[in-house]
Amino acid sequence: MPPKKRNSGTVKNTESVSPDKKEAPELSFKKHRDKDAEFVTLCKSLHVTDLVCERAWALWKTVQESMDEIDDSQKRVWGACLFVSVTDADVACFTLTQVLKAVNLNVKQFVDLVRKLDVNLDTISNKVNSALTRVEKKYDVSLALYQRFEKTCKKIFALGSDDKERETMRGCWTMFLLAKGRALQMEDDLVISFQLLLCTLELFIKRCPPDLLQPLYKSAISKVQSPPTRTSRRSQNKAKTRPVEPEVDLQLLQTLCKENECNAEEVKNVYQTSFSAFLDSMDLSRSPDFPQAKQLNQQYEEHYLKSRDIDGRLFLDGDETVLAPKVEISQVERTPKKNMPDEDVLIPPQTPIRAAMTSIQQLRGDLTSSGDQPSTNLATYFKNCTVDPTQDVLKRLETLGQAFSQRFGQAVGPRCVVLGWQRFKLGVRLYYKIMEAMLKSEEKRLSVQNFSKLLNDSTFHTSLLACALEVVMATYGESSFRTGGYNHSGAGDPVETHLCFPWILDVVDLPAFDFYKVIESFIKAEPTLSKDIVKHLETCENLIMERIAWRMDSPLFELLKQEHGGGAADQVETPASFSQPLQHNHTAADLYLSPMRPNFRVLPPESPSTPSSHTSSQPLTQPAGQTARLPKSNSLSLFYKKLYRLAYTRLKILCSYLLSSHPELEPIIWTLFQHTLQHEHELMRDRHLDQLMMSAMYAICKVKSVDLRFKSIVTAYKNLPNTNQETFKHVLISEGHFDSIIVFYNQVFMQKLKTNILQYASTRPPTLSPIPQIPRSPYKFPNSPLRVPGSNNVYISPLKSSRMSPGIMTPRSRMLVSIGESFGLSNRFQKINQMVNSSDRSFKRTLDLGSGPKPLKRLRFDVDGQDEADGSKSGRDSTLIQKLAEMSSTRSRMQEQKMKEDAESKKE
Repeated sequence: MPPKKRNSGTVKNTESVSPDKKEAPELSFKKHRDKDAEFVTLCKSLHVTDLVCERAWALWKTVQESMDEIDDSQKRVWGACLFVSVTDADVACFTLTQVLKAVNLNVKQFVDLVRKLDVNLDTISNKVNSALTRVEKKYDVSLALYQRFEKTCKKIFALGSDDKERETMRGCWTMFLLAKGRALQMEDDLVISFQLLLCTLELFIKRCPPDLLQPLYKSAISKVQSPPTRTSRRSQNKAKTRPVEPEVDLQLLQTLCKENECNAEEVKNVYQTSFSAFLDSMDLSRSPDFPQAKQLNQQYEEHYLKSRDIDGRLFLDGDETVLAPKVEISQVERTPKKNMPDEDVLIPPQTPIRAAMTSIQQLRGDLTSSGDQPSTNLATYFKNCTVDPTQDVLKRLETLGQAFSQRFGQAVGPRCVVLGWQRFKLGVRLYYKIMEAMLKSEEKRLSVQNFSKLLNDSTFHTSLLACALEVVMATYGESSFRTGGYNHSGAGDPVETHLCFPWILDVVDLPAFDFYKVIESFIKAEPTLSKDIVKHLETCENLIMERIAWRMDSPLFELLKQEHGGGAADQVETPASFSQPLQHNHTAADLYLSPMRPNFRVLPPESPSTPSSHTSSQPLTQPAGQTARLPKSNSLSLFYKKLYRLAYTRLKILCSYLLSSHPELEPIIWTLFQHTLQHEHELMRDRHLDQLMMSAMYAICKVKSVDLRFKSIVTAYKNLPNTNQETFKHVLISEGHFDSIIVFYNQVFMQKLKTNILQYASTRPPTLSPIPQIPRSPYKFPNSPLRVPGSNNVYISPLKSSRMSPGIMTPRSRMLVSIGESFGLSNRFQKINQMVNSSDRSFKRTLDLGSGPKPLKRLRFDVDGQDEADGSKSGRDSTLIQKLAEMSSTRSRMQEQKMKEDAESKKE
């Protein structure tokens, strides 16, 4: 009989443990005789309630009827149904790890399976979908952290006794998991989590016997203290007489940070706030010994069961439920090698942590010369104003800094307010830097130095600061688009559990329409922004145009009211201008000074003076007998130009999925869509651009007798980039009442536009709207790779910064060639020739949209059980649904479009 393993170093078998085992009544087999015995046994093993058992079984029967075939075993689908039912009911029956072990799946497989249950588009609620997104994000972060932890430990600990090393690693990792769980509400914050990991490693290294440490870390420990020797429990009382060690060993911490490309000052702050508080709570602050593994294990067990989450200790055991997908492992192994004359040197893979540390390092480096106060040049601009804005600027920063840091702490963790101040100070530096660049550009453009009106505009300053803070948070990985711009939490959730855009707008109390005005000028004023950050800001702009700017209290509606009903000089955006390129010379100053308040205008139209040098708006005066004629709003005009181009781009993609055999319908659908945005913009209030797009597509297909059902539209829509299921499942019908996209079409869209829609079936349909010219991107990427003329697969990139190492700059899937150095063997030239001459498979894969959307058997979130918006039912599969699987035409159309864009860019 093998000896029993030590209790302190192993993970308990949590399969039979339930978060509310004591509270939940025992499941009765008698009550569930109508169900499969194996299903009831699974429910009993996971300690679910009778209510959850009933709901999960009903869901299983629905899925069984709806899906043509079920690839996975019944038991696995049962597990997925139980997860959905437990999440919707918000009861604590089992943890995620427990259900994974019960059905023998890893995290990624299980998440994919749950999402497959949404065959009818009403199985997975927004609450469940949000839970799945959180699970994925947290798992990805945990996996990245553990991989870095394992790699770092190999550099720290000497190759001695494997048992001692594994025991130390297990204790360190368990303590880190516990610290992260207690210190952070946002446990998927990769950067702060990694900084906490370094704090934990610092603690274990300085308390580790010297014979277990590698020379680098043995010498890094400060001489003020000597590492303690291992002591037995009998001698622990004597050990208490040792001198008290310093709270944090700065020399050791700096070594750890240097080896991991992390900012030491930030890690020190994390240590002194969050980690020190955690140690105090564990009574470990001043103890020179290792934490008791049994105590750590027991406390983490309680946290894990309470969170109903993944058991992070399983990473240590290589448990199958937390194994990384094989595809991801192979991608890391494909890291290229640097070709040297005599040897191959491995280039470090661009792991999530390395990418985050590099981005932060680049941002901090770009802001090294920027201070926390206005520069001399910026201060001069302030003094040149008719009204000096300096004091207002400083007071505003103090107020918003307090608000930002407090809200940051509420979202991330109670002791992370200091970290919020750090982020804010970086944002202030970037804010000052961009403002100075903008004013220099304006001075050159207008030949004026008095920008009193602009610099005394509170909205301009708040927008610029918000944009700078969004860049900082995106760099730290704290702002993303996993919520799709929807920021409401589910029942029982904390008030804030993420910092995703548009969180920052709520913090600084800024309308999205005002924020949009600064984005383009911000990007143009800061050429060192990475391509990822530029794309991030562009996505922010798209979200604003799609939905956020159309919120109920948005100033956009007041501008539209003035434009349409106040005698504006021009329309918002004339259709005739669609075919023109999206070119304009409007700056942030133009956009912020352009919108008019009622009865006020910036300047009489005949005045040649520039508006930005004036300190106040002038009352609108008009000769007697003449009707007031408001000048056109630059900000509104540019907004609509971009809105139309975004709308048509998304419509074109959706048409390529669904209407490749009816290309003549695309311009007709666009005409109705554009008419709705221009003349029926009230339909956008508290709604999403794509809701109007899908409704317009269905309406035109209906009047043109093309068999396109709403379920096919929604299925294809899910494949578009940056979409959220809430867009078609949660549509405003009337005040406070939401329903599906089909109900919206029936009760709102059709009722409002019925007359206009029917005109397209007449012999004299409305004139088609011009097609907008779609640029590849409204923003130029000066540091993007440029194709070498005459080649298909050779690109060159300018050196962006001397701080960037070749290992960071090199694409992961390509070969690094250093021009001018000895290249070695001739076979390496042959490899390059083969790579250049071969077609770029990876590029073709990006154009391949995959197989068409799988047709659904029925759509069950509609009205009265009917399939169609008009209540009709289809007795046979339409030819369109058969063609959805034939995507070859879609691929060829996209490739042709790509070739046209390339040709246009060469002409430019």
